[in-house]
Amino acid sequence: MQDAPLLFDRPALRLRRARAARDPALFIQEAVADEVQEELIEVNRTFTAPAVVTGWPTVWANRLPDATVVADDETLALEVGAHDLVIHHFALHWANDPVGQLVQARRALRPDGLLIATLFGGQTLQELRSALAEAESRIQGGLSPRVAPMGEIRDLGGLLQRAGFAMPVADGGAFNVSYTSALHLMRDLRGMGETNVMTARQRRATRADVLRLAAQIYHDSFADSDGRIPATFEVVTLTGWAPDDSQPKPLRPGSATHRLADVLGTDESKLDPTQD
Repeated sequence: MQDAPLLFDRPALRLRRARAARDPALFIQEAVADEVQEELIEVNRTFTAPAVVTGWPTVWANRLPDATVVADDETLALEVGAHDLVIHHFALHWANDPVGQLVQARRALRPDGLLIATLFGGQTLQELRSALAEAESRIQGGLSPRVAPMGEIRDLGGLLQRAGFAMPVADGGAFNVSYTSALHLMRDLRGMGETNVMTARQRRATRADVLRLAAQIYHDSFADSDGRIPATFEVVTLTGWAPDDSQPKPLRPGSATHRLADVLGTDESKLDPTQD
């Protein structure tokens, strides 16, 4: 049986990142890395064997100088059970097998080790996607794959459970950035290494008239009173723990030793919604 086609062109992604490294625009990656560091402080645990999975090792060079840093390849170069912390930073949304990435991260963790994964969520670039779709539809009469599908926060949280993590949590927030024009936004996307590398993408340059119309639609639909346009970058943070016997476990159904009515100090019949 023939394998399903891969969603992302990983060699193209490596080339886009190499191009971006010459004139980077990593302000979101940097800001989220700062937030991850703050979250680690709140965890109040000393991590002695951290690892970072990322396409942007420079972001972590000064933040976790002793960490093992590996690329977000399909097979992660991490030793099984070698780490008490794995940070998967802004790479999971480009994975052809995101669950496989998380499973590998879990296997690299020691029992009760922590995973923190950051990635772009489903509301990212919603304004640009809308403008490009309308412009292309008007001029070319159809749409081409331009913006990678990004998961919604509920679905992304489910990935942690599928990968076998305990106490999974998915949290989201938005960075709202303003630009002079859509073309300035696109320049930053190149500097982030976040341009289109979908396998099904068009292999020729986008027509100039499509870009001009998209920029005009973007401005007309979203510009503020100063003429600047907003760009939404939704960032999802996933946290989970490698299973360990020391972790709290949910009680089995029927194992309660006290009645709810006794705890609340009320008559049990008043807790029955079928009673008037």
